[in-house]
Formats: sequence, structure tokens, C-alpha cells
Amino acid sequence: MQRDFHYYATYCAAFLAGYSHEESEAIAYSAALVDFCSDTFLRELDGPADAATTQLQMEMMDMPDDRYGRQEITRIWASFHFLPYDLHAEVKGGRRYRDKYRMICNTNSDLLVETVQLAKDQSLQAAGIAMHILADTWAHRYFAGTPSLVINNTNYHFYEDIKEGDTVVSRRVHFRHSKGKPDDIENGIYTNTIYQLSENSVMSLGHGRAGHLPDYSFITYRYLPAWADYEEIVKDNPKEFYQAFCQMVYAMKYLRGVHPEFQKAVYDTEAVEPYREEIEAFLRVRREDSDLGWKTLGERLSGKEITDFRMDQYRDEYRQSGDKDDTVLGRFFAAAIRQKQLVTLRMSEAGNHIVKVRKKKARREGGTV
Repeated sequence: MQRDFHYYATYCAAFLAGYSHEESEAIAYSAALVDFCSDTFLRELDGPADAATTQLQMEMMDMPDDRYGRQEITRIWASFHFLPYDLHAEVKGGRRYRDKYRMICNTNSDLLVETVQLAKDQSLQAAGIAMHILADTWAHRYFAGTPSLVINNTNYHFYEDIKEGDTVVSRRVHFRHSKGKPDDIENGIYTNTIYQLSENSVMSLGHGRAGHLPDYSFITYRYLPAWADYEEIVKDNPKEFYQAFCQMVYAMKYLRGVHPEFQKAVYDTEAVEPYREEIEAFLRVRREDSDLGWKTLGERLSGKEITDFRMDQYRDEYRQSGDKDDTVLGRFFAAAIRQKQLVTLRMSEAGNHIVKVRKKKARREGGTV
């Protein structure tokens, strides 16, 4: 998903769940920061190395092209952006294919339940991280957070269904690799990663072969993944992003103690119903983000102005604090490390050889991983 959802929509969901304006901003900030907390960001702060929740393009390109490099990439992307759906799925084929197939992301997994439970009675920053992961299970479903051509590749059969009045027009999507060139949404031309024959190329990580297209709220698309035996999959983002929002409201009510447990496939449609038509309308606007719609709604809900997201908002607090653990970023880093440990452990317990549990000294003294 784009920053509009991870920041402003998360704020709206938090407020509807009963958090205050200040608490909702804190949760939204951490949900959005997941897309920016890279190794480069951590090095600038001398933060714990294993708290990385994303990777810059150059960081991935600098990773060794071996099993170790793929493990490091997978730890991050599977833990925070492509949460595996079924690590014990029955799969035909060899171990390597089985391990990658089991990494496919989808909604309402057992691991999602554990992810939300992990944030219970923890910091607001932990809640924000959990909401980012929950939201991404909807946008990133059917892709995997590990380099794999067979799982993540796209081909010529990729269509967008566009509603025009009472009819739906199907238009073939065209992908191109043009670094720095924005997507041409009007003409259905989207920038993606370069096709590589190598099964393990980082170009085939997540939805890179489909570019930013799966993150857009307005799009409904159809394609033929190899792992599904080339049966067509339909992805209705406007409908599913609305479900994601309702699920976030429910999840954060659980985190606040309103619900005694977090269950799969439960959506707080009742709390969202008064705003349903408005949300559905701006989710379908054909543009890269829905910032204006979500921000307007959030400010109307709370009656207060929502601070625009700035990645460096809490850098000085962290750098100057004598107790870094008791800072916004310190709490974010601690929650990120716990989440990564959880996913890595569950993969290891399932016998998945892509990532192994290991110990690694944190960059900052006293830290453990």
C-alpha cells in the first residue's frame, strides 16, 4: 500500500477504534515508518542493525548474491510486507519450491493473529508496525517476500478492469522498466523491475515485477501466476482495501482491550458504516494516492489537524536521549526486532530453509537479536 493508507488511513482507523488524536498520530507515524526504516536510516542514528523494516534499492543490490544475502532480504520483506499465509502448506515439488510457495502472502493467516497479539500491551509503535503488516497482507496477497521468479513473475496476461458507468472495460496492462519515470495511470503503463532469468534475482522480490500497481487503491486487475497453475486471479483493490480498513479498526479495538481476543476474518463494518460511501468513493479515484480523502476524513473525525509525516521527525530525540529505549524510535526499533524474531522463528519451526534462526550482535552495544 501507499503512504496514504499506511499513514492517514491508519490514523482514521485508530481514532475510530478509540485512540486519542495524539495516540492515533503516534500509531500512524510508526505504520508509515516501516517503509523507511532501512539500514541506511539506522546507520545514521547508530541504531540496532536488526531493526531494519525495509531496504533501499541500492542496499539490496549490495547484498551478496548467495544464500546469506537472500536470507537477509527475506527476513525483512517477509516479516513486515509479505507476511506468509501458510508455512505448513502441502505443496507438490521439491523442497526449494515448497519453501518458496509457503512464503506467499495472503490475508487472515495464523501468523497475522500472532503479529497482532504480539503488539498487545506493548507500545503505540508496536501497534503501528502491526497495522502496517495487516494492511500489506491485503495489498500484497499472492506475492512473496523472498526473491523468486516462479512465485512473483508476471507475464503478458495482465489486465485492468475499469468500470465505466454500468459496464466494465478490460484493458491490458503494459509494463516497462524506466527508472524514475512515473506510472502512466491514464494509459495503463506501469514501471516494473527488469526481467531476469535467475530464479533468485532481487528483481523478482515481492511485487517488483508488477511495479507499484498492486499498491494502488483504485485498481482491479487480473493475472496468471505460475504457482497457481496459470489460473486467473482477480484482485479487487477498492473492495479489499475497504476490508483492510475495517479489519484495522477491529484489530486496534482488540489492542485497546475492547475485544478479549483477535480473530481472523472479523471486520468492524459497524464502526465504519457511516463513512462507507465516502471511503469507497475516494478509494476508486484514479491517482497514485488518496491522501486528501483520508486526511480530510481523519481531521473531521478528530476535529484536529493531522501532522504531515516526516521520516526524520524523531531523529533528534533519539540522538540526544540518555535512554534511547524510552524514545519513539527506540520503542519502534524494539517492536520491529520482536516482530522479525517471531516470523523468523515460525519459519524455522516449519522447516523452511530460506531463513534460519540465528544470533547476531546488534550495532549498538547492549542490544540483542
